[in-house]
Amino acid sequence: MAGHSKWANRKHRKSRVDAQRGKIFTKLSRELTVAAREGGGDPESNVRLRMAIEKAKDNNMPNQNIERAIQKGTGAQEGSSYESVVLEGYGPGGVALMLEALTDNRNRTVADVRNIFNKYSGNLGEAGCVAWIFERKGYLSLNMDETSLGEEELMSEAIEVGAEDFREEDNYYEIITAPEEFAQVRKALKDREFSFNRAELTMLPNNTVPVSETEEASRLLNLMEALEDHDDVQNVYANFDIPDEILSHMD
Repeated sequence: MAGHSKWANRKHRKSRVDAQRGKIFTKLSRELTVAAREGGGDPESNVRLRMAIEKAKDNNMPNQNIERAIQKGTGAQEGSSYESVVLEGYGPGGVALMLEALTDNRNRTVADVRNIFNKYSGNLGEAGCVAWIFERKGYLSLNMDETSLGEEELMSEAIEVGAEDFREEDNYYEIITAPEEFAQVRKALKDREFSFNRAELTMLPNNTVPVSETEEASRLLNLMEALEDHDDVQNVYANFDIPDEILSHMD
């Protein structure tokens, strides 16, 4: 996942302008509402909701917005009814793409996503066409410059509290966990005063596709950004590996 990991960390480092914040809050609200609807409004017993609340707070979402979204999910307030949709396809260079969306109109979302794929030389595929490439995992990353521990010491601590993999990538330490161990590992490391650049449940690819042509890489990243910019799309996962010398020109 090297290339996509670098891209995700690079994106996360960029400051978000106020114009984008409304879009981010909209997506976070949908996730909070669906999580509360499917698992109840108590974050202690609803892991998905707890993760959604933490993500919302990480993005400086006001507490009143968080509460309102949860109340819509539990039925305490009226709100739109969203359903989860997973879409799969291929981008330039045969890169596998998988999307998670929350929508109140499946047909509209599918049509919009298909148009985006077509615009950027990709193809929306059938259900299951790339899902086998990805695996649900817990993912945490720490900036090397923000921890006093060396790689071996940090790896030892991570494995001790339940992590299943540890690696160094693009000036970050990356910790991988099984989905069911993610909350435990995150809490244990936070209790030891580690701070994370990213901490989320995600889909990691089991293999990667090298993209070494600048033009192809540009089309692919434009496709990724267009998909991520769609209101209904919550997450976009991919298995590309773009060399640093090309990726560095994409800022």
